[in-house]
Amino acid sequence: MQKNILLFGFLLIPVLLLLMFVLYPLIELVRISFTDWNGMAAQQVYIGFDNYIKMFTDSSDVWLSLRNNGIYFIFHLIMIPLELAIAVLLDSKIRASKFFKSIIFMPYIINGVAISYIFAFFYSPINGGLNGILEALGLESLIQNWLTNDSIVNISLVFVSIWRFSGFHVILFLAGLQSIPQDQFESAKIDGANSIQNFWYIIVPGIKKVLEVILFLNIVGALQVFDIPYIMTQGGPGHASSTFTLYTLETAFKFNSFGMASAMGITMLILIIILNGVQNRLFNLKGVGEE
Repeated sequence: MQKNILLFGFLLIPVLLLLMFVLYPLIELVRISFTDWNGMAAQQVYIGFDNYIKMFTDSSDVWLSLRNNGIYFIFHLIMIPLELAIAVLLDSKIRASKFFKSIIFMPYIINGVAISYIFAFFYSPINGGLNGILEALGLESLIQNWLTNDSIVNISLVFVSIWRFSGFHVILFLAGLQSIPQDQFESAKIDGANSIQNFWYIIVPGIKKVLEVILFLNIVGALQVFDIPYIMTQGGPGHASSTFTLYTLETAFKFNSFGMASAMGITMLILIIILNGVQNRLFNLKGVGEE
């Protein structure tokens, strides 16, 4: 009896906090998404699924924002093999490996706002570092307005995101590599396995869980990216670099359409659940290198 009372006492506060700050706001978000509430009016008129229908039929900016989110996802996905290769290299016995691990991880611990301002100056057409480097190398033909050219602005922003988060992925891969028992590599060496076979049949299955985590973070991060485009371009030029989260906040606080913004928030949650479910199904299939 005392044990049950003790457990109840320890769980009471976390459960109450979960209900107050997670479950209740989620229920309210779902409810408001079926209204035309503007954020200030006392009355909230229920309009059914109108917000969800209008989101995808009356606004091309939603599709543009989702496309921009997709660019972040694809480029981070392309970077995963390189991040794994860097982790494998750092896991080997190379000189100053601890120093390189610290350097690679450092961008992740820097404040995102500070990073955005630094790269905004780096991309600046007036005394910007990137154009200065190109000019010094005699590549004046490549000089661009990196943040105002709608054909390259998203690539410029994605580079900042990659610079910020790739080091974190490398550290996660390192943790996965160091969890693989060394006797597997020793047994493979005795059996005459080469480096490629070690990588495909030992390393890849051994870091499968870490890869799942990184892909999930990639999905969530790509859909929720906000600070980099907001600070560096405010979604411009026009809406060329706007993301789904940025457009959702604009819908709520700029256009005073909290009902539509709530519907967009629920849509993002559903997208994350669906994409994560697809990922889990793919990883539950027969894995690479598994017998």
